[in-house]
Amino acid sequence: MAKDVIRKEDALEYHEHSIPGKIAVIPTKGTQSQRDLALAYSPGVAYPCLEIANNKEDVYKYTTKGNLVAVISNGTAVLGLGNIGPEASKPVMEGKGVLFKIFAGIDVFDIEVDSTDVDEFVRIVKSLEPTFGGINLEDIKAPDCFEIETRLKQEMNIPVMHDDQHGTAIISGAALLNALELVNKKAEEVKVVVSGAGASAISCVKIFIELGVSKSNIIVCDSRGVIHTERENLTGHKAEFAANTDARTLEEAMQGADVFLGLSMGNVVSPEMLQTMGDNPIVFALANPDPEIPYEIAMSSREDLIMATGRSDHPNQVNNVLGFPFIFRGALDVRATEINESMKLAAVKAIADLAKQPVPDAVTKAYNLESLNFGTSYIIPKPLDPRLLTSVAPAVAKAAMETGVAQQPITDWDEYKNELQQRMGQEDNIIRRMNNKARQTRKRIVFAEADNPKVLKAIRVAKDEGIVDPILLGNRERIEAMIEALELKGMSKVTIIDPRAKEFAAQKEEYAKAYYEKRQRKGIIMEEAHDLMSKRNYFGAMMVEKGEADALLSGVTRNYAGTIRPALEVIGARDGLVASMYLMLTKKGPLFFADTTINENPSAEELAKITEMVAKTVKRDFDLEPRVALLSHSNFGGSKHPDSTRMRQVRQLLKEKMPNLKVDGEIQANFAVNKEALTNVFPFSELAGEGANIFIFPDLTSANISYKLLQEMGEVEAIGPIMLGMKKTVHILQLGSEEREILHMIALSNVDAQRFDQQ
Repeated sequence: MAKDVIRKEDALEYHEHSIPGKIAVIPTKGTQSQRDLALAYSPGVAYPCLEIANNKEDVYKYTTKGNLVAVISNGTAVLGLGNIGPEASKPVMEGKGVLFKIFAGIDVFDIEVDSTDVDEFVRIVKSLEPTFGGINLEDIKAPDCFEIETRLKQEMNIPVMHDDQHGTAIISGAALLNALELVNKKAEEVKVVVSGAGASAISCVKIFIELGVSKSNIIVCDSRGVIHTERENLTGHKAEFAANTDARTLEEAMQGADVFLGLSMGNVVSPEMLQTMGDNPIVFALANPDPEIPYEIAMSSREDLIMATGRSDHPNQVNNVLGFPFIFRGALDVRATEINESMKLAAVKAIADLAKQPVPDAVTKAYNLESLNFGTSYIIPKPLDPRLLTSVAPAVAKAAMETGVAQQPITDWDEYKNELQQRMGQEDNIIRRMNNKARQTRKRIVFAEADNPKVLKAIRVAKDEGIVDPILLGNRERIEAMIEALELKGMSKVTIIDPRAKEFAAQKEEYAKAYYEKRQRKGIIMEEAHDLMSKRNYFGAMMVEKGEADALLSGVTRNYAGTIRPALEVIGARDGLVASMYLMLTKKGPLFFADTTINENPSAEELAKITEMVAKTVKRDFDLEPRVALLSHSNFGGSKHPDSTRMRQVRQLLKEKMPNLKVDGEIQANFAVNKEALTNVFPFSELAGEGANIFIFPDLTSANISYKLLQEMGEVEAIGPIMLGMKKTVHILQLGSEEREILHMIALSNVDAQRFDQQ
């Protein structure tokens, strides 16, 4: 996402409301009863304390130390903001903690140290070793960061890594390996030119050397030009990498170069400079947000170029999130005493190897691509590739064991990979994949309630994200006044249509005639058709029906029946049955509830059809293997009640039509959710060992009550209702939806509309 679409007011609101900051401490044990509290604290806590006093290693057994990383900074080199101080660095450190958690399941405390003295900083961090399983140093200025990391690695017995130095180096190292393979060049023979001499650039140079690049073939440039042996007053790493060369400028250095690595500033490289490089040049322009040379300009300057940037909107994004969460995951899981060079190189090679493997559909669908294959536009994996966890973490863990720094070796690698997969819930991943898929194609979505502030704010964000080409229905003056009052920059040129305005009279007349033709034998007269087309839900539905919009989204200010009726009358059902489901984001992963809003008391045949639609949607749009529980108040023939009998009939019908579908019932909800209980009590069930992710309710009442109860009880986010069975894309917003919920539904509508394009 481009930097310029993140607005100051949005960022401040995100960090301030409703709870300041981005991370919190949540108890992992029961705390409801007095006994729970007595176990958690006094007197029960004394027992693990005594065990640890007798054996310090038991701290990993009885506390969170083994899964807890400190993200530590003194605020002296924060992003591109410079030395802004420890307090100002805290939002960044919290953000790093979020990435650790969502990508690798690692808990984090962020610590901001008010000291720029190297000795004092080292002493403070070293004293924290009893608390943490690992230390991630962040945003510390050079050259202090080099000395701090070196000393802490020598003096501490837990993993320490300065990600600013090594993260980019590890990812760019993987990219270099694969790029060299594609152009059939050997690392020891290539000439490398580096723009930038900060911590990250120097670390990249070091890892390139570890990968075989000859130090004598590397030229490093800073803001004064080439760092060469005849320059005066060179110290530290600049002196170490001073080149014996006649080149004095970046332009001169790049002549005949095979590889360019940029970690400096935007627009310091011209197309003419690229033209002077050798055949099949490799260009890593990693300055953010503006690369050393814009991607489009670079790619148009030479046909034989392989290029990577730090941006997500171009191929081959060098993103630190490909590395650090999984490196620490592997180090923590074998209780490594350090992160050494062998572990970093293992991460490099694991990332590089992963790019050569067949890419699963879940990844290509997340990026809305038909395929991804190893080649010039795919030399490193995508950040949303879930295989990074099970590829990089084990590689790092193995390297730790082979180099003798692992205190708790892993013996069963298959079991370890299974544990990694189970550790990570999918409630956030599924939304990230959906949003990423939506960004690939901007769809025309018509909003029937465009004069609602929450809707307008959500549209602005979705527009900035590149997932919607909005069509706003309503009074132009009112909508434009709201856009101005809400300071929604970038919304001034959106399409606004007022069905009641004279300028759209011809369009409304056309729609009225089309609607009359559809409904003339269902009690509608022409005059009534004209009146209905003045209503935004009818007008918007007709835009979708006529192909003048890709999707309709409405419902924030109207009851459900009043919102869905126009869509059913204008667009209609694809196969005679329309249903709805909710996506429930829970700590057990994403769960799908149906039918939650439409069919009051469906027959066994209708329930089977609803289940079929839900299962196909879950597999196609959310890249999940459907596992269906047919819910009732009884289990597997335990009752002769009509509802129980009906759910058994549903299973029989589904097995006849979809024999490979994992579906079982009738079953009680507690067993459907609790896979351990289900496996113990009903081991014969098709859902044993895994549990269900799709829940089919016997009637509307039970489904509606269930999702609303879960939603209001907290820690569960409901997305929907997601319409199933419509001829074209229509989705309904919950009455009173918040901006975040609307944004999710915009992305979902986009993805659904993309599917109709492919039919």
